[in-house]
Order: sequence, then structure tokens, then C-alpha cells
Amino acid sequence: MTLKVYPNLLLLFLFNSVWTQTVRQVYDELDPEHWSHYAFECPKECFCPPSFPNALYCDNKGLKEIPTIPARIWHLYLQNNLIETISEKSFVNATHLRWINLNKNKITNKGIESGVLNKLKKLLYLFLEDNELEEVPAPLPGSLEQLRLARNKISRIPEGVFSNLENLTMLDLHQNSLLDSALQSYTFQGLSNLMQLNIAKNSLKKMPVSIPANTLQLFLDNNSIEVIPENYFSTIPKVTFLRLNYNKLSDDGIPPNGFNVSSILDLQLSHNQLTKIPPINAHLEHLHLDHNRIKSVNGTQICPVSIDIAEDYGFYGNTPRLRYLRLDGNEIQPPIPLDIMICFRLLQAVVI
Repeated sequence: MTLKVYPNLLLLFLFNSVWTQTVRQVYDELDPEHWSHYAFECPKECFCPPSFPNALYCDNKGLKEIPTIPARIWHLYLQNNLIETISEKSFVNATHLRWINLNKNKITNKGIESGVLNKLKKLLYLFLEDNELEEVPAPLPGSLEQLRLARNKISRIPEGVFSNLENLTMLDLHQNSLLDSALQSYTFQGLSNLMQLNIAKNSLKKMPVSIPANTLQLFLDNNSIEVIPENYFSTIPKVTFLRLNYNKLSDDGIPPNGFNVSSILDLQLSHNQLTKIPPINAHLEHLHLDHNRIKSVNGTQICPVSIDIAEDYGFYGNTPRLRYLRLDGNEIQPPIPLDIMICFRLLQAVVI
């Protein structure tokens, strides 16, 4: 397997690593004499580890409501309970919260007290997956960096819900009930620093409009998308990872240069209705086309540069960068055509 390091993701990883190390250093310097004090103010339903005094573990306890959270808590784990409501009384002292995990509960929009989330001014990560939400909760604190809302019943995104979330880098809405009508031109306004948008496993028939311009990763698997609009990716010039597996894309639904986009490095079009390989850019490194209806492959036709240039070892600047090509589940018979290997000289794996 080839490991590729992308600068933007490496920068994010290094930032998180430095932040985590700094936090751990703070915890390591805490005086053990204070541990009994931390245990004393620990809610009886939860566990407060002495070695991690800013964390509160209340997961898998059968809780029906959130206990009162001590002021010292940064990381709050409440997943796998029976919680139906989020009330202000639970967080009246919890002004330093950075991380809340409320996955796998029974929370509804009506159960979230008005303004309770917005008052958590230092909150960075909010996990509300596997609940019973029907719309994106609002208002949300402008400090948020990650918002995970997968596997709910969300069919509505209130206008302006993201307008103050300029720090948000990841939005996960996969496996909900979103229709095309739920994604309007204003829906994602305010998400100026969004890097990853996941809208997979919804009920979309069209490509979503007005995706934030800085998006690097766009996941649209398991919808019913049939058409890629002309010049669609010109408005998201930094998109690097694009997943459109399990849709209804056909040859007629893709413009001549629909995926000939220099920023895209990983393109996944598995389980669609394609009968030929769409034109690609020389910068593309991973291409997934398995389980379509492709019968043959012509390297001369799909090569993003002329075969003559590809044969010139000294012209590396134009050499296609494709390293991984997946074509299994089609009607293609081996062997791999020689012109494929001539064009894509950096290929390390072909699945056919």
C-alpha cells in the first residue's frame, strides 16, 4: 500500500499533535494531592480518572439525563446512554468544555434547550451521531471545529445555522434524510474554513450547490446523483478527495472534462453506470472505477497527455501521476493493454 502525505492534512495533524502534547503536559504537572478533590466533585454516575482530571466519563451508564458537569471538565463522554434532553442546568458551571460526545442517545431537537449549546464558547468538538434529530441544531458556538451529526433523521438545515461557524473544518451529515431541496445556495454560508464535508447516504439526486470554496474532501457516496454540472468543480478549486461511489452516474451525465480537474488526487466512482473511463487530469493519483459497465480500456484515449510525451522519460513534468487504478467488477478481460502502462508509468497497482 502506498502512503501519500498531503501538506494540508499533515499541517492539521501536526497542529493537533502539538495541542494534545501541551494538554498532556498540563495534566502531568497536576499535584496528586488534589486527586481526592477531583473525585469528590465527580458525579456519582460517572468516572473521573485521576490521571486525566479534565475528563468525565459517563458513557454506557443507562443515563436518561446529563448530570451537572463540574467546572474543571474539558472532555465529556456521554455516548451510549438513553439521554433525551440537553438542558442548561447541566452545563451552568462547565464553561471550559472542549469536547462533548453524545453519540447513541435519544436526543431530539425539542429536547435541546434553546441556546444551551451556543453558551459553550470554548467547545471545539460536538458529536451527536445516532440520535433522533430532524434538523441541524441551532444556534451553535462559533468556536466549533468539528460537528458530527451522522445517522440521525435530519431532513432540514435551518437558514443561517452555519453563518457563524468560520472555525468549522469538518461537517459530517452522512446517513440522514436530506433531499436536494434541503441544500440551498445559502445552506453552507459561513463555513469559510471547511475542509471535509460528508453528505453520503442521503437522498440526493443532484450535486449540492454552493459547496464552501476551501473544501478538500467531498463525500457523496450512496445517493442517487445522475449528473455532474458543467464546470462544477471550478467553485471548489481545492477539492482533493472526491467520493461518488454508489450513485447513478452514466457517461451522458458527465461533461467532457467534468473530472479533468488538477486539484483532484483521489477520485472514486465505483458502483455507477459508466461504460467508459471519463477524461482525467495528469495530477490524479488514485482512480476507483470498479463495478461499472466498462467493457474495454484504451490507454491512448484515456491518457491525459499524448502517448508520445508519456514515452519521453525526460519530460517528467507532464508524466501522468496515476498510481492506483481499480477496474474490477466490470466486463474487462486481462491482460492490461500495453498503452496503459506506457501512459501511466508511475502505476503501482492495477486491479482488473
